[in-house]
Order: sequence, then C-alpha cells, then structure tokens
Amino acid sequence: MARYKLTLAYDGSGFAGSQRQAGKRTVQGELEQALTKLGWTGRSIILSGRTDSGVHASGQVASVDLDWSNSDNRLLRALNSMLPDDISVRSVEVVEDAFHPRFDATSRNYRYKLFCQPIRDPLRERFAWRVQTAVQPKLLAEAAQHLIGTHDFSAFGSPTTPKGTTVRTVMKADWMPIADDDEWQFEVQADAFLYRMVRRMVFIQVVVAQGKLPAEAIADALAKQAEGRKRSAALPSGLAPAQGLTLVEVRYKELVGQ
Repeated sequence: MARYKLTLAYDGSGFAGSQRQAGKRTVQGELEQALTKLGWTGRSIILSGRTDSGVHASGQVASVDLDWSNSDNRLLRALNSMLPDDISVRSVEVVEDAFHPRFDATSRNYRYKLFCQPIRDPLRERFAWRVQTAVQPKLLAEAAQHLIGTHDFSAFGSPTTPKGTTVRTVMKADWMPIADDDEWQFEVQADAFLYRMVRRMVFIQVVVAQGKLPAEAIADALAKQAEGRKRSAALPSGLAPAQGLTLVEVRYKELVGQ
C-alpha cells in the first residue's frame, strides 16, 4: 500500500463541482469510480481544495492510498483509460504517507480569462467571461495591486469551514492581455483562497476597470475588515462567471517519496 499524489486536469463544464455530491456528476466521483476498477477499496480520496460547478483545472491535486504493484506510469495510463474525456490524470507520484494535498499546500495559483465583445462568441465563452463593456488596462492593473498582501478578505468570499479565518495572503495579482488585445488573463497566487474569492475579486476589478467604481474602494473595503467594521457598502454585489476560472497549480514545499 502506498500513497499517491495525482495531478488532475478537467473541463468543469460538465461537472457539478469537484467534490462528491449525491446524485450529481463530480470530478471526485469519476476518479473514485476509475480507482475502484483498479482494486481501490478506500472510502474517499482527498483533494487539495474544491472547485465550483463549471470551474476548470489544469493542476488540481488529489491523494489516494492504493495497493498497486506496477509502475507509476502504468497507473497513469490505467486511470486515463477509464476516465471520461473531460478529465485526465496528468501525473502520478508516490509520496510519504503523511502527505495531505490540502494542508501541506503552500500556495495555490488560479487563472481567470475574460474578453470584451458586444456579440456572443459561443466557442470562446466556454472558457472565458464575455464582458460587453471594454475594460481600461490601467485601471485593471491599479485594482489588482490593492489585493496584494495579507488582508481580511471577508468582503471577497466566505471561509471554507464554519469557524475558519478569512485572512489570506495574496502574493501575486496580475492582469495581462492575450489574443487580439480584447482578451485578458488574471493570474493570482495566494496561500489559500476563500470560497468564491477569485470570482469575486475578478468581478470587482472589472467594475473598477469599466470606470464604475474607484480602485481605492478595494483598499477601503480591506481596511474596514482589518478594523473590524462591516463590509464596505461601496463594493457592489456580484461574481464573475465560473467558466472563466481555472485552478492552475497547487504548490508544496517538498514531497518525499517512499
């Protein structure tokens, strides 16, 4: 019996999220079905974190204890042969028994894509948010800078556990143009994220970049939380759509093989 670290990629369009849910198709459910066919008898795999319905991943991490007598590469091929087309295992690695994909993570990286067009584009909209009103690059960059640092982000999301902290440290928050300059990509890295935090951050930044809200309102909302005051009324409610979001990477200090 060994503990395996599995790195997953999936198109979230057809899943009701990553975590197993009764009567719904999920990433965890599909992976556990495939593992069962290989002799796995465990109760549950462990994921590095949950992704919502419609959210994608290229670097989700799972761990599983499995009695497997063949090579890691054979396990990789066996799993992928049994998984549906919208999910794959990108890598397999034996790690120490104490490895936990969530609690051992040092940071997570997400990417969000959007494009500015008044007319629907069904192909692009599968993996990006279509914003009808163009954004101003300078305002996007200004808004993102206010998010960097250690803050109480309760104005941007909910704790992942009932009594969990809402303080997070954001190390990176950058926007960059891609494609024909009508498409933008937000790269954000933090020690951890609140529930729906990235989608909320993107929505507020887009509002700022459309000239509907001053960038300073972000700093003001974070300051109010730090002072123990109620959420700033200056921040409008709303979330960026799920389909533009991808979990790109989960980082760890070191993994020790057996």
